[in-house]
Amino acid sequence: MLQAMITMESGIMLWVQEYLRRDWLDPVWIWITTLGNGGMIWILLSVGLLIPKKTRKTGMLALLALAFSYLFNNLLLKNLIARTRPYEVIDGLHTLVGAQRDYSFPSGHTASSFAAAVVLFCRLPKRYSSFLLLLAFLIGFSRLYVGVHYPSDIIGGAISGTLIALTLLWADKQRKKMSACP
Repeated sequence: MLQAMITMESGIMLWVQEYLRRDWLDPVWIWITTLGNGGMIWILLSVGLLIPKKTRKTGMLALLALAFSYLFNNLLLKNLIARTRPYEVIDGLHTLVGAQRDYSFPSGHTASSFAAAVVLFCRLPKRYSSFLLLLAFLIGFSRLYVGVHYPSDIIGGAISGTLIALTLLWADKQRKKMSACP
């Protein structure tokens, strides 16, 4: 079963490279993937939310989600699972952004994007936050497009980041309930 999944994911990646990659689109997807480098776009957005008092708590929760995502996904899961990057094992697959320094599963770009975007989606007006959720999806897809992650790496990152965000939002709600008790 594992071999069938690897074969399927390899086929998807080669299909993306063959049928979706275009010279004129490559710079767009490379730019989108760069937005997720080090979670920097999410860090900047979260720090910006710390300035107005009205959004300070949301900014703090998003920064916490990013920190937990980094600890859980980049430091723990990636090293525990130690999955080789797809361009190192799939014949004919070429990365558009060069070799990556860490392991493949889960996608840290995707996990951090979903961790922050889900917090922001749940806490900010939808007219702003819907775009941020879309950006998280685009950053996740960009990792597949540029050839540095398997589809399951991206799905795993999206699930992990979402669960981290929802757990923090739940914990914040529980803390509020506890502080309301006499």
